[in-house]
Amino acid sequence: MTQTPSLFLPSPLISLQMIEYGTNTIGESLTVFEPVTIGFPSRDYIGRGDHPGTIIGAGVTLRSGTILYADVTLGDRCNTGHNVLIREKTIIGDETSVGTGTIIEGNCTIGSHVSIQSMAFIPTHTIIGDHVFIGPHVTLTNDRYPPSGKPRLEGPVIEDYATIGAAAIILPGVTIGKGAAVAAGSVVTHDVPAGMMAVGSPARIQPLPEEMKRG
Repeated sequence: MTQTPSLFLPSPLISLQMIEYGTNTIGESLTVFEPVTIGFPSRDYIGRGDHPGTIIGAGVTLRSGTILYADVTLGDRCNTGHNVLIREKTIIGDETSVGTGTIIEGNCTIGSHVSIQSMAFIPTHTIIGDHVFIGPHVTLTNDRYPPSGKPRLEGPVIEDYATIGAAAIILPGVTIGKGAAVAAGSVVTHDVPAGMMAVGSPARIQPLPEEMKRG
């Protein structure tokens, strides 16, 4: 069952191809570029038709190839690029953009006004604050000794106003502090204090350039 107060089909769509599973809640003025899948069942829901679906806020834009699992919540005015996968139990705030080819592996919390560029990878148990910028091809990780899963899987914490440069790698459990930055291509193995910058592989901490300070 779907609650669909208002659905905008952008030209030149002839028919809507939005594949739905479960019970989905859709806000006003949803823009869909076919095909899109919402409410896709997680492992716990396979074989059920009555499971919770996706909750989508008002003014959201979903581009072709987007797949949103059950128990995903998108805030108002979010948008996805092409071929985006967002898995179960992920909550995303308002006005957040998820770039083309990005994978969010579920059980994540992502704030408002976040910009995630194309081809980023965000693993389970990641927390991202508000006004965060994540560059293209950034890889966040959650398994310190793969593939053991020991100790328990723990994604990074990216605090408000942080900036992660292109192709950076953040190791499990690392916290990037408020307003901190990670230079492109860096491998971050330890926490980055608020207002500082991590550079290199392994990354070393240095003062943040004045031009990059925000928040």
